[in-house]
Amino acid sequence: MPPSPSDSLGNKPLDGGWGWMVVIGAHISIGFAYSTPKVLSIFFKAIQEDLGASYSEIAWISSIMLAVMYAGGPASSMLVKRFGSRPMVMLGGLMCGASMVTASFGNSIVYIYFFIGVVGGCGLSLNLNASLTIISKYFLARRPLANGLAMAGSPVFLCLVAPLNQYLLDRFGWRGSLQILGALMLNCCVAGALMRPVLLPCKPNSCVSQKMLEEEPNKCNTKVQGGCMKEAKNFLNLSLFKDRGFVFYLIGNMMFIFGAYAPILFLPAYAISQGVDEYSAAYLLSIMGFVDMFVRPATGLLANSKWIRPRIQYFFSFAMVFNGTCHLLCPLLNSHAFLIGYTVFFGIGFGMVFALIFECLMDLMGSQCFPSAVGMVTIIECFPMLLGPPTAGLLVDLCGDSEYKYKYLFFMCGSVIVAGGLFLFVANIYNYHMLDKEKTENDREQKENPSENQEQVSLSEAQI
Repeated sequence: MPPSPSDSLGNKPLDGGWGWMVVIGAHISIGFAYSTPKVLSIFFKAIQEDLGASYSEIAWISSIMLAVMYAGGPASSMLVKRFGSRPMVMLGGLMCGASMVTASFGNSIVYIYFFIGVVGGCGLSLNLNASLTIISKYFLARRPLANGLAMAGSPVFLCLVAPLNQYLLDRFGWRGSLQILGALMLNCCVAGALMRPVLLPCKPNSCVSQKMLEEEPNKCNTKVQGGCMKEAKNFLNLSLFKDRGFVFYLIGNMMFIFGAYAPILFLPAYAISQGVDEYSAAYLLSIMGFVDMFVRPATGLLANSKWIRPRIQYFFSFAMVFNGTCHLLCPLLNSHAFLIGYTVFFGIGFGMVFALIFECLMDLMGSQCFPSAVGMVTIIECFPMLLGPPTAGLLVDLCGDSEYKYKYLFFMCGSVIVAGGLFLFVANIYNYHMLDKEKTENDREQKENPSENQEQVSLSEAQI
């Protein structure tokens, strides 16, 4: 497939055309990236019985996969910058498909950890970062719409794949189901084929031809290596920890991530323990994904309003508290109808948080510091993401065959998330108070020492 045509207006993205095909490809790859670690929980009970694993051991599968997907963000971003989005998404699809098929032959839990968790997580990381990167090259004015359609792949695939996995499990067992799921994930290769690269337009007299670039690999490699080193430094910018708002955001975010995924992974098992049949339990995840599908764009529109936008950090804190409160109420529900209600509110809270989580970071750090802040956040987030589900599984193991074994899990996750939301609320009040105080002191100093300020301005103008 040839590269996409250049825009005659310069470097401005096309905002349409083949870009919509790219959005379809990103929708598929992002859908598999975010939904796969969640829907694998359908197989947990069968794998646990077959391999003799405990609840805490089985929870490590999705936990490792999520942690590797997030921790691999900086490395995958550099690979995408070096080789482009198309080959990376296709490579990620091959890795995901091969990891599922290979894991189906495993006879030990460690074997599954490596192939599903590590290899599959690396493949998902390539899919996610490459898809987000290429959308920014095809769209500018319509970028929010394009990103929204691509990110909608997560709840859409959660709705579809969760009941499909239950059907496959009943027909083919967990080993055959993993093989079929691996074959389905090869569709990421087709999605990657849609992501043809964008060639930047250039003037005939001032640009170097593609042939000349190919004839000078040493210079190109030197520039690429320098760019990769610079990119790595951007993602490991330790000076961000000097920013008070960033530290508060990171602490609250880590508390949320610690308790965010365990309720999703153990929800089907909890529903079955309450007398719900297996298909209805699997459909609970579909209901959550369906609600999430509409909540994310609605939250974005609400957060962009003139009433919420200046208070978006407090809105984010409210979303976290709302999410955690849903988990605290879940153990009080023991019928299918009430669990459906819990799932609906869980989808609302989960969608609200993830619609705001990166927007709040950009609001705190600004557009210039945002890339390095995202890199640092994703690297640190992988630790609570890695430890959260296994800790919840360990709590279930310690409770043994007690009827409350899953209920303590929801109490733990809900308490941690509510505590994180309340912490962020109080921390934001303190942070904004200190920022106003510092601004007032700076204004006073400028009024008291106008001569020094004038000398600094003159010096700056002379340097320019």
